Amino acid sequence: MNLPKSDSQTNTEGWKTINWRTVERYVFKLQKRIYAASRRGDVKRVRKLQKTLLRSWYNKVLSVRRVTQDNAGKKTAGVDGVKSLSPAARFELAKQLKLTGKSRPTRRVWIPKPGRNEKRPLGIPTIYDLALQAVVKAALEPEWEAVFEPNSYGFRPGRSCHDAIKQIKLCIQNKAKFVLDADISKCFDRINHETLLQKLKAKGLRQATS
Repeated sequence: MNLPKSDSQTNTEGWKTINWRTVERYVFKLQKRIYAASRRGDVKRVRKLQKTLLRSWYNKVLSVRRVTQDNAGKKTAGVDGVKSLSPAARFELAKQLKLTGKSRPTRRVWIPKPGRNEKRPLGIPTIYDLALQAVVKAALEPEWEAVFEPNSYGFRPGRSCHDAIKQIKLCIQNKAKFVLDADISKCFDRINHETLLQKLKAKGLRQATS
């Protein structure tokens, strides 16, 4: 099956007929090109490729599949109560995805902290917003993977706690070193989102895809 690569083309095929190997190959190839351009410092090329990926039908259906079928929290509803989408609903969701700069409120739940009486807040977005986040993540991730420190491990693709533990062992086995454990109170609740977006240089990217 040949899927359209932009929203300007109409796809009348159903969700079950999507060729996922073709979809994954297309998205991965674009991500590799973004990564290579970022390594070269070619910001103009990075932005052009990111805009292509953000508008890509392939990226949208793959993001919807990851959120509604692959993710562990696929059956957790947001404020709209929507969860466990049917194939037809997934297909319709992919067609509706569009960056507007706005999102729906998150559903707030409280999670107990292990070994404490305290609880931490957890915001659960709607499936629509989760899918849109996945679309943007696919475009931004390869750019920043190209410039991240080699020894950072948090929330990075293909890396785990075991990689961090191995690196710590290599660093301390010959010489004792200090370890700093820092916990910034309510860091993510108080962080300035506009400053983060400026750091990402994402303003032009948002305007071009809205």
